[in-house]
Amino acid sequence: MTDHLIRGARPLGAEPTDLLLRDGLIVATGADAARDAAGAAVLDAEGLIALPGLVDLHTHLREPGREDTETVFSGTRAAAAGGFTAVHAMANTTPVADTAGVVEQVWNLGRQAGWVDVHPVGAVSVGLNGQHLAELGAMATSAARVRVFSDDGRCVADPVLMRRALEYVKAFDGVIAQHAQEPRLTEGAQMHEGAVSAELGLAGWPAVAEESIIARDVLLAEHVGSRLHVCHLSTAGSVDIIRWAKARGIDVTAEVTPHHLILTDELARSYDPRYKVNPPLRTAEDVEAVRAGLADGTIDIVATDHAPHSAEDKDCEWPAGAFGMTGLETALPVVIETMVETGRLSWPDVARVLSTAPARIGRVADQGRPLAVGEPANLTLVDPAVRRVVDPAAQATRSHNSPFAGTELPGQVMATFLRGRATAYDGAPVAREEVGA
Repeated sequence: MTDHLIRGARPLGAEPTDLLLRDGLIVATGADAARDAAGAAVLDAEGLIALPGLVDLHTHLREPGREDTETVFSGTRAAAAGGFTAVHAMANTTPVADTAGVVEQVWNLGRQAGWVDVHPVGAVSVGLNGQHLAELGAMATSAARVRVFSDDGRCVADPVLMRRALEYVKAFDGVIAQHAQEPRLTEGAQMHEGAVSAELGLAGWPAVAEESIIARDVLLAEHVGSRLHVCHLSTAGSVDIIRWAKARGIDVTAEVTPHHLILTDELARSYDPRYKVNPPLRTAEDVEAVRAGLADGTIDIVATDHAPHSAEDKDCEWPAGAFGMTGLETALPVVIETMVETGRLSWPDVARVLSTAPARIGRVADQGRPLAVGEPANLTLVDPAVRRVVDPAAQATRSHNSPFAGTELPGQVMATFLRGRATAYDGAPVAREEVGA
């Protein structure tokens, strides 16, 4: 493995320093790094921010079953380009990741691809059908060591099943990641329920459909003393409920997606299914509330909910379009624009919401670590001064359903290192022959 000397980077936005990466670790910093760097590849990082490798708690890699839209290889290559060193692969594949065999398959595909660490998310219920618990214990003790369980794409609507799942995962310090969507309140829903849906004549998706499940589940988590994680929180009311639950001492965490930090339901006026997502884009007031919640720590992390789809599933009329957006390669730029450039998050805060906290929630011990001597060399170098126009055709993901196509966003990932090995360099994934488990 090639040693790397990173010259003049600013760890978490602090003063410039040098970092020496060797044998998968950060082995020296400052003057010691340059002194011990004989034979190392030198990267001029002047003006670049060094962050711990980003960790995504919510990625759809689609394999097995929908390799036409994404594979573990292509999705994790996109993750590396976006600055990530670890992703959690959601369970709604075909077959569903509800057994030890399927999660181990996904885990092994990640190891073979070598771009990032892939941590499979196990299904809560068999087949995501919400009737019987999946093999939670077997997945937890498999080679994949699953700690996050979710029926994402569907809500665990049955309160008894949800209670049993919360109780079960306590045995191995797992967490249930809930897709908060009351199914009866969202039958046929196409977008956020409000003034815009009324004008467009599209079936509305009320905020209370999300908020009622979150309210129920934080109380269940309190009752059984277990960990709950709320996926893709999107409404002002949801922020209020999480804030109340944390003040009460309930062990709950929550995520917001990049697109819910910046886009609103006004985009549905275009009838372009690129803007169709679950949960739907909400109002400007909701966007402001989730930004405030992320800034004050009520919302713990940003997670991409990267959801690739084929052109056929998006190049159609709105009602027929699939729910979902890509996000791995635009997540950090959106956070920079909405939270850093507005002064709501510092660079240490960015490291917390995109690396340290996701790793902690997912119980990933070797990710989200400090950029210090002796720590794993998982890190991302970003140039905050660059502005670029998003071109989905130029991205590494297999699908092109980005809601940011044609949008100028700040920040460019210049390099990503996974245990000291470059997986992205000069703003693009490295050549395939240079990557391997």
